Amino acid sequence: MTTAADTAPLRDSQVKVIAASSLGTVFEWYDFYLYGLLASVITAQFFSGVNETTGFILALAAFAAGFAVRPFGALVFGRIGDLVGRKNTFLVTMGIMGASTFAVGLLPSYASIGVAAPLMLVALRLLQGLALGGEYGGAATYVAEHAPEGKRGFYTSFIQTTATLGLFAALLVVIGLRTWLGEEAFAAWGWRLPFLVSALLLAVSLWIRLQLNESPVFQKMKEEGTTSKAPLTEAFGRWRNLKWVLVALLGAVAGQAVVWYTGQFYALFYLERILKVDGATANMLIAAALLIGTPFFVVFGWLSDKIGRKPIIMAGCALAAVSYFPLFGALTSAANPALAEAQASAPVTVMADPATCSVQFDPIGRTAFDKTGCDIAKSALARAGIPYSNAAQASGPAAVRIGDVVIPVADKASFDAALPGLLADAGYPAKADPAQLNSALVIAILTALVLLVTMVYGPIAALLVELFPSRIRYTAMSLPYHIGNGWFGGFLPTIAFAMVAATGDIYAGLWYPIGVAVLTLIVGLLFLPETFRRKVDHEN
Repeated sequence: MTTAADTAPLRDSQVKVIAASSLGTVFEWYDFYLYGLLASVITAQFFSGVNETTGFILALAAFAAGFAVRPFGALVFGRIGDLVGRKNTFLVTMGIMGASTFAVGLLPSYASIGVAAPLMLVALRLLQGLALGGEYGGAATYVAEHAPEGKRGFYTSFIQTTATLGLFAALLVVIGLRTWLGEEAFAAWGWRLPFLVSALLLAVSLWIRLQLNESPVFQKMKEEGTTSKAPLTEAFGRWRNLKWVLVALLGAVAGQAVVWYTGQFYALFYLERILKVDGATANMLIAAALLIGTPFFVVFGWLSDKIGRKPIIMAGCALAAVSYFPLFGALTSAANPALAEAQASAPVTVMADPATCSVQFDPIGRTAFDKTGCDIAKSALARAGIPYSNAAQASGPAAVRIGDVVIPVADKASFDAALPGLLADAGYPAKADPAQLNSALVIAILTALVLLVTMVYGPIAALLVELFPSRIRYTAMSLPYHIGNGWFGGFLPTIAFAMVAATGDIYAGLWYPIGVAVLTLIVGLLFLPETFRRKVDHEN
């Protein structure tokens, strides 16, 4: 039956709660994701002491460092939120995030102060991660505890749009500055401006959130004296709660996280680093897909109030697992058709004794990869961004086959000198040709990836809020969310690109999100309960 709650319009106070909570969270995501959008620039500014491939992977690792500490932020601020309240806790997290982001814009580069520059950058990323670890759980809990029964998925879906809206806002700022200043000025100093602008956004967001009252559910518990005295112990020291933390992590959030980061971040990095689409164009293509896809967070949040949270999240994971290889293959053909044609007509193969081959990743920048023919070949191909396969041979010098042409690898100097011309003759482009890029098809493919994101992410906040008792909700839901999104999702670009660098296969990195999505599908189908009919103030 349709209830009054189902049909009642949003009251002004409810709109204020959603708008204020969402705006503040948009700001935090804007801050957090600026780094990811500017990974290539940050590589040059802070990791110029190593080779280009290693520098980019290290830049992604520094990006991931912020995700690594998010679960610790969830524990610290989740506990505070369950002890003293939702509102004040996420005011503190917002202040930490804003100050850290502003400071990134002031950091001297590697060329100015050497290794101290990336160390300071990582320290600020850690502070950002701690703050974000406390923000999301507070905002989602706060909105859910204000929502009427039967509309919790719809209400919290606006919080789910904030990560994408924050990314979209960051994209618009970066695109605008790149266009206004030009690539040369932007790369030299203009990249600092998006970080510095965050000071203004911080002031506005803090002022808006200060107008809010405490969550009614928490206020009631406080008045009745039923708030938890030891939320960490209750949430993780008692099996009846801990088992749901594990089910939430493995049966919902881990899969949601890898689908989210594949669809919005890995796709961007893939366009820019592997398909060699210029940064400004890649940003605009992603921004267009986000503009089209973002309303579907609310659509799937609303739908989860009707049919349940679980079927939508499970369907998103299943569709991601079966569609990633075809979608990224189509993306290659649409964004850089010359590369796709060259791969098909003149595939590159490194033929060498596997015992002579190293993994093409050097975290300290001291390996030249010039001791064996295999290392020389793979290092040169990795620098050029050329996909290759491996063929084992028991004896003889290493060689590279490009189509029907076989090149023995005698020494580094001669091989490095010969390779560019041979690749050009085989049709491998130095970068994507804008004239050949099929923008409409690329946007369609990216939109399909974003729609998968909206399926898994739209209902997740409501599910997590409903899964845990109100007295420990902030703590209990925050930890699995931030382990899933901070570790399973946050490390995805680093892991995926390391897999690509190690194997030479541009699609190898997709095995990671597919594997995690399948794990979540299995665990979720077997153990995850449906929650959409639960009361928000339940205590068991």
